[in-house]
Amino acid sequence: MSQTLRLGAYAWSVERARTLQDYAAHLDRVVAEGARQADLLLLPEYACMEAASAMTDQPDPTAELRAVCRHSDALLDIMAAAAKRHRVWLMPGTLPRPEPGFVRNRAPLIAPDGRVAFQDKHVMTRFETEAWGVRAGDPPGVFETPWGLIGTAICYDSEFPMLTRAQIEAGAWLILVPTCTDTMHGFNRVRVSAQARALENQCFVALAPMVGDAPWLQTLDANCGRAAIYGPMDRGFPPDGIIAQGAMNTASWAFATLDPAALDAVRRDGAVRNCRDWPVHVPPAAIHSFV
Repeated sequence: MSQTLRLGAYAWSVERARTLQDYAAHLDRVVAEGARQADLLLLPEYACMEAASAMTDQPDPTAELRAVCRHSDALLDIMAAAAKRHRVWLMPGTLPRPEPGFVRNRAPLIAPDGRVAFQDKHVMTRFETEAWGVRAGDPPGVFETPWGLIGTAICYDSEFPMLTRAQIEAGAWLILVPTCTDTMHGFNRVRVSAQARALENQCFVALAPMVGDAPWLQTLDANCGRAAIYGPMDRGFPPDGIIAQGAMNTASWAFATLDPAALDAVRRDGAVRNCRDWPVHVPPAAIHSFV
């Protein structure tokens, strides 16, 4: 592991975009603010769907997705320009990317020089599958950065331990979780999952949700959550594992300076050694019958 990382996770409140430049201006304001305190910024899943209101006349989830897919290259250019302008590493949420006959939900990580790499969402929600036809993308990977290896678990993916574990075993020490949930049930599923991944892998996990109501967009009509950065619940960390968090259901940041060496220490000499003690393989449970 390498040097400390100044990280910012943002709860994005939906604004009404009447032109594509309205979304670009919103993104630029957020990135400019975050770049004053952090070197890597995490924004929520589907934040760019805000731009759909500039391209559609009525709230309609299919039309909104198609519109954003048609402009996905332009949206990626806007994201890359913001990262370059403010000289910051940026995961601007996720971006629907069209493929022949289907769509992928992809999270770009953009370097300050504009280079881009993607992590695809691997497990789709029912809405994504049934309403949008979004399909699983490439398996979990990791990004090699100046701070070491970083993984991403897009929203629902965070609820499946083995996806994150594959990234941890590849060397990731931080997992980024961009998320978009429209109920407290959904937000709490992702929140609890993010904290569980931090606990069982003795790693850092950052969570960035959408917030606010947007009745002009059926895709983002209701959103809830809070930005947060989690760590292990062990020596050297907060007892509840919450390193930083923003305000609930409010556009706000969670900022923290993360030290990979702290993870080395807790993995080596914590009260428990979850990361090291992870079972290599657990066979199906035996049945002890009383019948």
